[in-house]
Amino acid sequence: MENLRSLQDIVAVVTGAGRGIGRAIAEELASGGAKVVVNYRRSREQAQDLVERLVHTGTNAVAVRADVADADQAATLIDKTVTSFGRIDVLVNNAGITVDRTLKNLTIEDWDQVVQVNLNGCFYTVKAALPHFMQQRSGKIINISSFVGQAGNFGQTNYAAAKAGMIGFTKTAALELARYNVTVNAICPGFVETEMVGEVPEQVKETILKRIPLGRLGQPAEIARCVRFLAEDGDYITGQTININGGIYM
Repeated sequence: MENLRSLQDIVAVVTGAGRGIGRAIAEELASGGAKVVVNYRRSREQAQDLVERLVHTGTNAVAVRADVADADQAATLIDKTVTSFGRIDVLVNNAGITVDRTLKNLTIEDWDQVVQVNLNGCFYTVKAALPHFMQQRSGKIINISSFVGQAGNFGQTNYAAAKAGMIGFTKTAALELARYNVTVNAICPGFVETEMVGEVPEQVKETILKRIPLGRLGQPAEIARCVRFLAEDGDYITGQTININGGIYM
């Protein structure tokens, strides 16, 4: 019989876990028995609600507010994790934002804001967690990129550049950290049914669906299950980009 609590004693940090894909990832890892740190920046109520529900089901979970776009706060997130649980085994870099405008209308601030959160935030958390992974000689880093970083998308130059940067970061980090038995992989979701996509006008959503060969949006749980697979069974998988996108980019 399959061990449904196969992540027992594993400590996982999920950034941007208050809602959307991050929330689903935290729930999935918790269902496998992991101790979960639910990171959030603004979604305090959602993060606290998630932690309460996880604790109610027997999961050891805490919510930690930190803006990963700030290097000091990202380091504090990792420090609080190690203080609370004694170690860190899985780091999921999921926090991300969009500020969509065509290139001619994109401001310097729009560019900096998205790159700072989506790309630099990934570096800041990995940099802070690295000494712990090296000392343990184990760890799994899972970066949530996007198909937009591979294919581009109209009105998203800042987002595409940041998500493409995550893929390059993943490959190089995987090369450097393999000697410490630390794996680094990226997951590239397509359009997923989250609050972010829910705000898209209906006619735009219809156009998006026509572009997806499978004809539907992805579900957060589908991304979360891939994260769990890498956390549980991904010991010989590193430097890879895993596409979960309904065929929108092949």
